[in-house]
Formats: sequence, C-alpha cells, structure tokens
Amino acid sequence: MTVAKPTSTGAGKLGRRELLRLGLAAAAAGMVMAPEVSEAALRAPPRMLTLLNLHTGERVRTEYWSKGRYQREGLREINHLLRDHRTGAIHPIDPKLLDLLHNLTRKVGNRGPVHIISGYRSPESNAWLRERDGSGVAQNSFHMQGKAIDLRVPGLALRNLQRAALSLRGGGVGYYPDSDFVHVDVGPMRHWSAA
Repeated sequence: MTVAKPTSTGAGKLGRRELLRLGLAAAAAGMVMAPEVSEAALRAPPRMLTLLNLHTGERVRTEYWSKGRYQREGLREINHLLRDHRTGAIHPIDPKLLDLLHNLTRKVGNRGPVHIISGYRSPESNAWLRERDGSGVAQNSFHMQGKAIDLRVPGLALRNLQRAALSLRGGGVGYYPDSDFVHVDVGPMRHWSAA
C-alpha cells in the first residue's frame, strides 16, 4: 500500500483555506459579540450633566448620553452653554470631556450644578486673555478645541476637586486657588498649579 504525500502546493492551499476559515470564524464571533456589547450599552444608565455658566447665568440639566449613544439635543444644549461668552462663538465640546466631567461629578458626589468659569474659548478670546494675563493662558489652549473646562463645585474644597480630577487620570489638571477653579482637559496627562 502506498501513501501519497501531500505536495507543497496542496499543503499551501490547505493552509490558506484554514486561515480563511479561522478568519471567518473570528469575524462571525465578533458579530455575535457586538450585539451583546450594544445590549450592555443600551442597558447602561443615562449620563446627565447639570451646569451653571457663571458669566451668563444660564443653567442646563440635560441627558447627553443614553441608549448607547450621545444625544444630539443634549450635546447641542451643552455646546450652547459652554460657548465663548465674550464672542458668542459656539464650538462642539469633545464628548470625552463631557464623560470626564460626568465621572468627576460622580466621584465627588455632586448633585447640584457644576459652576463653569470657562468652556470653549475662541482664538480671539484666547489671544485677548494672553495679552491681559499671559501667565495662565496657553497659546494653543485646549479650550480652543472644545477639550477643556474650568470649573468649581459649590460646597467642595478646591483641593479635593483637584485630587478627584487627578485620580481619574483623564488628561490635564490645573489647580488655580487664587482664581478659585480647577482646569480639566482631555489632552495628555499632566498637572500643574498656579499657587
């Protein structure tokens, strides 16, 4: 009895077929798992923010994320509230920043409005602030990209707010005790103090 040895061409085809089968199986597994992830996101509690703009006196309490996605109306309300109060310019606020702010308010147990000192800042406002007091205003500020916010939480010591923000490791954290606010952004992780 003679046993035929597979040729290298046959073995190569078999290997490619196996690879194709494995790839299809992996893709199918991903498609099966994706609805589970979506289902978990659908069941996740909505994310709310309550904000008070100290310059305009405007207040918003809105659900900006629910049912597994960011909510257009909630984002629109937040973008408007966090506009540049000097020029009226509105810019989209990075949803990662909103998530960081949401996590920060949960961490400190805040139930009232977060007091906003600065959200979006137009290039014109940023340049004006640098001329007025260049020491605390970055030339390429994350405020101009909708990725930074200066805030305080009523009833919470500023140092405790700073520590809570640092513990989240979500980006930059600046501590400004003389101006009574903490800066948070979703840029690279770093921290500084103006004290």
